[in-house]
Order: sequence, then C-alpha cells, then structure tokens
Amino acid sequence: MYKVLRTIYNEEHEMFRQSLRDFIAKEITPFNAEWEKNKMVSRESWKKLGDNGFLCIQAPEEFGGLNIQDFRYNAIFVEELGLSGCSGPAIGYPLHNDIVAPYILHYGTEAAKAKYIPGMISGDLISAVAMTEPGAGSDLQAIRSTAVDKGDHYLINGSKTFITNGYLADVVVVAAKTDPTKGAKGISLFIIDKDMAGFSKGVPFEKVGLHAQDTCELFFEDVKVPKENLLGKVGEGFKYLMTELAQERLIVGLAAISLAESTFLSTVDYVKQRQAFGKSISEFQNTRFKLAEMGAKLEQGRIYVDQLVMLHNEKKVDSAMASSAKYLLTELQCWVSDECVQLHGGYGYMWEYGVARAFADARVQRIYAGTNEIMKELIVRKILE
Repeated sequence: MYKVLRTIYNEEHEMFRQSLRDFIAKEITPFNAEWEKNKMVSRESWKKLGDNGFLCIQAPEEFGGLNIQDFRYNAIFVEELGLSGCSGPAIGYPLHNDIVAPYILHYGTEAAKAKYIPGMISGDLISAVAMTEPGAGSDLQAIRSTAVDKGDHYLINGSKTFITNGYLADVVVVAAKTDPTKGAKGISLFIIDKDMAGFSKGVPFEKVGLHAQDTCELFFEDVKVPKENLLGKVGEGFKYLMTELAQERLIVGLAAISLAESTFLSTVDYVKQRQAFGKSISEFQNTRFKLAEMGAKLEQGRIYVDQLVMLHNEKKVDSAMASSAKYLLTELQCWVSDECVQLHGGYGYMWEYGVARAFADARVQRIYAGTNEIMKELIVRKILE
C-alpha cells in the first residue's frame, strides 16, 4: 500500500484533516460531476465551507476568522481537496483562502478588511485575483489596464482574462497601471467588487480541463474605485505580487502532488481488478515497474513539499524555492497522469473514467501561476547569484 511516513502533523492537525475529509466526502465529491457540467461549483458549497470554518482560517478573530497562523492547516485543506480527485474545487477554494485573502489582509486598509474579509470567511463573498490580460501573461509588466487618480477615487479601465473564480467572483484583486511610464514601478493593486458600475464578466470559457472551475474574462469600463480600495501604496503592486506569488506557487505545488497521488491510487485499484491474458494486469512486470517508478517519485515529492510547508511556516521559502516546487510537482503530476492513462488502456481515454479527467485537468498546472519556463528562469537566477 502506498503510504508516505510523515512527521510534520500532530494530533490536532489530523483531527482537522478528518473533519475536512468527511466534509468533502459529503458536500463536494457527490456534486463534482454536476459542477463540471455547470462549469462552476455552487455558491451553496462556498457557504457550507464558511459555515464549517474552512475559509480564510488565518483571518483575525475580529473579522470572524480563527486567527490560525499555522500554514499546515492551509496545506491540509489543499491536500484533502486534491486527494478527493476533484480538480476544480482543489484549485478554486484554495485560491480564495491562500492567494486572494493574503493580499487584502496584508495590504488592505482597515475599512477594506472590515468590508470584505467577514464575507470571505462566511462564503458570502467569493474572491479572485486578476493579473493576466489578453496581451500580458507571465510578463506582468506588460499589463495595459489603467487606474487614473481622480482625487477621491481611481478610474479603472481595461480587461483581464483566464481569471480563476472569475464568473462567481464578488471581490477581485486587480493589477493596473497607475503610471504607464514606470514599468513595474507603475503597477498598483486595487479591490474591485461586483457592485461597482462598469465592472462586467464574460461567459465561462470552454476549457480542456478543470470543468468545475469557473474561468472567464473580466472587463472594466470607467470603474470608480474608492481610495480605500487601494492595496498598500501606489506603485508597489508589482512588489506585492512578487512577494505573494511564492505562496501561490507553493499552493499549486501542494495541489499538484495531491492530485497526482489521487490519480495514482485510483490506478493502483484499477490494475488490481483489470484482467488480461487470464490474470490481473498488476502481475505484469511493466505494470509493476511503472507503479514502482510513480510511487517512488510521489514519495520523494511528498517528503520534499512537507519540508517546504515547515519552512514556509517559518517564512523561509523564497521565490526560487517556491518556483522549484511549482515546477517539479506540476511536471510530476502531468507525468503521473499520463502514465496512469496508459495503464488504463482504452478506458483511460474515456471521459467517464476519472483518470481521463485527471489527465486533462493536470495540463494547465504547468501554465498558470507563472509558466514552468518562467519558473526555471527564477530558479537559475538564484543559482547564478
């Protein structure tokens, strides 16, 4: 039986894990097929997550949060969603908790935190972060959305694309140019909410995978954003993005290893049951060697990312380390899903089989949160310092 010996979690962590696992089995897994058809999870699922205390657990008690600063709990949240095999939820919910919320908690005004964080904790407000544009992906300095200071507010114009949680989003952290002449130093971050005039959304994209994850374009036409919705200081948005992207990439890595393990474990069950030439295909040397290769690499990856979780708890994970995790673990996820499709034979290419959906879902992991080519560049910069 594939089982990695892990030492970073204590009894309280495991109690939290079991509570979350039970919740996922009851409130997420049974509905995932329906959500994939709808191209999004239900709003009700967000409310249930909030009611059970699973959203933005790091937020201060004054806003209704649990003020849990131990990142291991956040890691467990990502792990268990990934192990469920529900790829869309495994991406969308953690983005809200561990990618969007930190921007508001770390850089938001007190007024903005009081306005948005309680709803994000309860699940009444769903969040997204909008950086990518039709002409600017990994090259964030090339964004063209603008924010013009009008005295008592900013006027924002532009568009964003490939926005995770975009269609359901009530609150969006948006990157825009406050000074187009200054490159990276001209980027600022703002909170835009669904009630602001001039903010609109496209229809959910027809994606290759992650069908239960709503992804769409966002449009801003003369959107008036109050000064209190500026995050941090004018012109420091790019710095904030670079700071928070380390955790984002670690989250993607955590999702990748967990989803890969889910695919692997379901394939182990399949090869035990599948018969060919009068015996289980698990008895063939090729199958056994493939399982051994995947099991060894997954164990290696799990031990590696556990170490990073502990280092992140001590705020010691830098950009290169997070980039390494994102690069290595998403490559591993894609390799595992491909090997598992092969072990399923023709059935692995049928959409009704989870391994086919896992294969389709995995591919984008090497693209978003910075392409794996950009990850290599960030890794080598540290090597050559």
